Amino acid sequence: MPRAVYVLALGIFAMVTSEFVVAGLMPQMAAGLDATIPEIGYLITAFAVAMAFGGPFLTVALLRLPQKRALMVLFGIFLGGNVLAALAPDYRTMLVARVVTGIASQAFFGVGISLASRLTRPEIRGRAVAVALNGLMLGTLLGLPFATVVGEHLGWRAAFWAITALTALAAAATLVGVPRIDRSDDAGSIRAELGAFRSPRLWLTLVTSTFVIGATFSAFSYLNPILTEVTGFATGTVPLLLVAYGAATLIGNTVVGRLADRHTLPVLVTGLLLNLGFLVGFALLADIPAGAVTMMLGIGLVGVTMNPAMVTRVQRVGNTRPLVNSVHSSFITGGIIIATSVGGPAIDAYGLRAPLWIGAGLAVLGLLSLVPEVRRRTSGTDAPAPAGTGSPVREPVEVG
Repeated sequence: MPRAVYVLALGIFAMVTSEFVVAGLMPQMAAGLDATIPEIGYLITAFAVAMAFGGPFLTVALLRLPQKRALMVLFGIFLGGNVLAALAPDYRTMLVARVVTGIASQAFFGVGISLASRLTRPEIRGRAVAVALNGLMLGTLLGLPFATVVGEHLGWRAAFWAITALTALAAAATLVGVPRIDRSDDAGSIRAELGAFRSPRLWLTLVTSTFVIGATFSAFSYLNPILTEVTGFATGTVPLLLVAYGAATLIGNTVVGRLADRHTLPVLVTGLLLNLGFLVGFALLADIPAGAVTMMLGIGLVGVTMNPAMVTRVQRVGNTRPLVNSVHSSFITGGIIIATSVGGPAIDAYGLRAPLWIGAGLAVLGLLSLVPEVRRRTSGTDAPAPAGTGSPVREPVEVG
């Protein structure tokens, strides 16, 4: 595994920590920006919407650049957004900062995952994606608690300054540790990038990812109130449970990364079936501490950890280039938006278990979206993707 893949994981870790930081510092930020808690919550929504809809456009704008240079440009934009957030005198400025960092974060995911795939042999690309996405899992496990502790003891602005320093460190490591890919071929052509999207199969593949992540975040987004108000855990216990959840995601991501290349479809089918069972079990056992914790950890093991298999599948149906990966990230973020936007009204109408049932419904939809591919596999009609749209040969690399 090239060391550059681990460096890319550090950049993703910085981006994800910035994405989650608002969730851990809502009261402090509300007081500092003279805003309400719901208004601070909209900052999370703004970040997600900016990722989903703005990231691919920024990716297109950077297609002509070598991927390493594109990463450095994205680090610069992201750093600017974090500095603006740390200095924000009012809510509107903070909102702008969150939009800027959200767009840059999404584009970084697209370019970074593409680069991780192109730097490794085709037979271990799923594993490489898993290593890079460990930055995402560690953002949940370590980044959010770290930023929250810094914010609680030194003020919420200090948390954004800490993320700025972490981003600068990741940028320096990328500058030194990531090789430059030779772009002498047509990899940067907009026509080549857009050509993959003529495939209906690719769009269905992207929708599957939306359902997988939507099912998971229907539970994850509301773990805190479910565990305290339904299960009955003390507020101080919840952070420890979330750390355990983060550890489960790290383990699951590593296992899926090992299996994603050779068993992509079976991993996704099995993961969705298990997640469906865990979500239904959580909904039924939410008032029993042992049962609730077991189901929560199960969701951590087989939920967001499907990412390496999802990325491998998308790259095989489409390609490994930045735009396909960025649009895929947008569909993933779309799952988060669906889960959070539907979950809130469902809680008002049916109680705190409602998001768990919504997640189960999304898992069923995810399984249904896999039926056409399962049929192709069982009938033996699943032909390789045409040249130029499937996984390309490894491009030449220049160190520099």
